[in-house]
Amino acid sequence: MEHSIQHPLPSLIERYKRDPESVYHTWFVGGEARMKAFRAIRRGVKEIVGAINANTFGNDFRGSPLEVVLAAITEQKQVFAGAAHPFYWKPKLRIPDIYENDENKRVFGRFLGACLSATREDAVLAEMSRLGSASIKGLGPAVANIVYFLHPTLVPPFNTAIVNGFNILFGAKQKLGSWEGYLAMREAIVRANDGQPELSRDLGAFAGLLFEIGSNRIVLAGNADGVLKEFHAQAEKASRKRHQEALADEREASQHTQAQHTLIRMGRALGYDVFVARNDRHRVCHGELFSALTLPTLPAMGLSDEVRQTVELIDVIWFMKGRSELACAFEVEQSTSIYSGILRMKDLALSLPPNGAHFYLVAPEVREREVVAQMARPALSIEAPGFQLGYLPAGELNAQCEAMCRFGLDRSVLLKVARAHRMPA
Repeated sequence: MEHSIQHPLPSLIERYKRDPESVYHTWFVGGEARMKAFRAIRRGVKEIVGAINANTFGNDFRGSPLEVVLAAITEQKQVFAGAAHPFYWKPKLRIPDIYENDENKRVFGRFLGACLSATREDAVLAEMSRLGSASIKGLGPAVANIVYFLHPTLVPPFNTAIVNGFNILFGAKQKLGSWEGYLAMREAIVRANDGQPELSRDLGAFAGLLFEIGSNRIVLAGNADGVLKEFHAQAEKASRKRHQEALADEREASQHTQAQHTLIRMGRALGYDVFVARNDRHRVCHGELFSALTLPTLPAMGLSDEVRQTVELIDVIWFMKGRSELACAFEVEQSTSIYSGILRMKDLALSLPPNGAHFYLVAPEVREREVVAQMARPALSIEAPGFQLGYLPAGELNAQCEAMCRFGLDRSVLLKVARAHRMPA
């Protein structure tokens, strides 16, 4: 099925990238959570496959390893809002039929396992075609949102706004639940993205453009009538909401930087070498440049390149002085990524031999109940060796920083502040 673009693509891309509040900036290039999510989601998919093979997957979305993966995906800003909904078990409709039907469950597991091990485009597409031809009731192209995090240059994300944007841009009539339609849409997106140096080979960037068109934030001839029919107040409300989201992101970034600075100061005062996420080394707080306070590079830890790239994005890490032995690792979670933060901490722990390192989530006090509930999720109840996870309230950590720096002897002082933890005293 051939599709041709109805509008000049370079100018659309320029508008898309020029808007500081577009998802290109708030999610694709500006969202740290997006880069951090890839490895954690990949490991989560492995756990889904393992659970299905071991017959421990369960008969509901809730409490399953699939819930863990979709929770991490839905925390990826606006583009993936609602990505979990197609996977919720709807008992009256018996959909999606991967919970009670054992054969369908195994088909789903084989599909995810094959996508994990696939290295070529034709292999990934063949698996998607096989899953589509299995005609599992209620299991449609929304699966692409999982596969995107396994093969971001091959499979674009998928939701209603993206489909609407595709139909407007390409003058097409693709339907939301059609596997055939999705694969045709994917082919058109890949071809359109080829030769566009303004965008990444990662298809999330192009999908974000379609999302903005489908959400009526980029107005074209195909959606102009719909935009003009909206009530003026509704349009203003939507614009204000996006603006408030952008301002909230700025406040969150400031609070995140403050928490990192506190952890850097404390680590140095307690006698540890401190590493800050490589993409945060340029940050400044209270006149102090992070790069001047921290290690220039991550110490040699015997990690594979893939794992090392993930570890380099951990917010703050303390190492034993002059050694590459991990003492503590911290993820600062100001808003929506509690779940994926836990996954990243667990992923790091599983990548290292057990050595008694402590792993902490740092989050505002108003999120304490959420943090404790997330840490107690059934899908995360199986602890990895060496995974000693704790919660540090950001406000109290900041308030007690001076005292802990002055009177603390080592990392154990953090246990005085941690309100919920699973680690030795």
